Parts: sequence; C-alpha cells; structure tokens
Amino acid sequence: MEIEKITVEVTVSAPIEKVWEFWVKPEHILNWNNASDDWHTPTAENDLRVGGKFVYRMEARDQSFGFDFNGVYDTVKHNEQINYTIEGGRKVNISFIGNGNETKVIETFEAENENPLELQQTGWQAILDNFKKYTESN
Repeated sequence: MEIEKITVEVTVSAPIEKVWEFWVKPEHILNWNNASDDWHTPTAENDLRVGGKFVYRMEARDQSFGFDFNGVYDTVKHNEQINYTIEGGRKVNISFIGNGNETKVIETFEAENENPLELQQTGWQAILDNFKKYTESN
C-alpha cells in the first residue's frame, strides 16, 4: 500500500538565515509550535545533526491532553533542507528556499492512518502559518 503524502507551504517575509534560526532554535520553537491558541509547546529540545533527536512537548493549555512530538534527523543541510523520521517511522521533508527578504518553507509529510487527510493538512498548515506570523513579528 502506497503511503499518502501531504504538502504544506508558506512564504515568510524574512531572509533565510532568520527563518532557519527561528525554525531550529528551541527558544523560538516554544513560541510558534502550535496549531491553535488553546495549545502550546512548554518544552522543546533539538539536537540538529544527522542522527540527532528532537522532542517537542505539545499540550492543551487546559492540560486536558498532551503528547511528545519527536524524531531523529536523517538530513540536515544548513539554510536548505531538513529531513527527519518521527516516532512510528513516518518521514518528513522540509525545504527552505530563500529569495532575498522572502523564504518559502515547504513541508511534506507521510500521513498517518488515524485522522482524515484534510484534518492532518489543516493542522500542519496551521502550525506553519503560526511560524510565519511569529517569525515576521519578531
């Protein structure tokens, strides 16, 4: 059975160096890694190197639910590309394409089987949109 892949993307009004920094540094991840205002990321660890691991704790603000989003890096090309495998074996590929003071971020991930594809796409896009909003306002 072929694995379904979903792509989300955003263009951030910021140079690639800033976009990369805000994407990979835990102090920034804490501020943008949520799909809605009723969720947050209270902790983030990131060992950005091939074979390195990341763990982002994602929780509902009312503390009714939470989970660790984690994985291992397969590819890290500074200011260009990040590929990783999340817990459960699904692959995620992220490209950063700089063009002066704009940077396009394209994220393609293997869908899971528990939620409808549209819900997955909407959630990942919301996080990416939140990243754009945070990066452009800081």
